[in-house]
Amino acid sequence: MFVARWIIDAKFGHKDEVLALCKKWQGEIGDRVGMTRTRRVATGSIGAEEGRLEMETQFDSLAALEKSWIDMSKMPAHHKFSKELEPHIVSGTNRWEILRLVEV
Repeated sequence: MFVARWIIDAKFGHKDEVLALCKKWQGEIGDRVGMTRTRRVATGSIGAEEGRLEMETQFDSLAALEKSWIDMSKMPAHHKFSKELEPHIVSGTNRWEILRLVEV
């Protein structure tokens, strides 16, 4: 099992716009490409940038994650989302972190 975490930093004063766009993205794109399991959104609070936004989704395999990325890249709505989001985020802060879940 894997957790895919997408991390971006909103520009100062733009966090509400970023959250609204990400909520719209989830309904129009995320749900259609399989990003539905254990979805969690967190924002910076203490010890993290206030504008930090992290969206997490679980996948059974790396192949399932890769399929969702491929499907997403083919969607005109995702390209539109990227253009709408860009003015609201700090350039160069967007990244994916992939974590493997382990039993302890």
